[in-house]
Amino acid sequence: MNAETIGTWAGLVWNALSEADVLGLKQLKKITKLKDKETFAAIGWLAREGKVEIQTNPDDEKDFLFTLAGDK
Repeated sequence: MNAETIGTWAGLVWNALSEADVLGLKQLKKITKLKDKETFAAIGWLAREGKVEIQTNPDDEKDFLFTLAGDK
């Protein structure tokens, strides 16, 4: 795993989020076809750049909801 690969995964996640208002982790993984560690690496990349917002899912405390930063 290298920065270029993680950047590619981050692009997949960003594209998925740009087409939806909000996505849960399971939805995001299904759309992007990424594995757990790939999805989390991509989310970390986007979070570090301030491009994604992460919230706990109020309906399931073990799940997260993701949105693009500034999209509310």
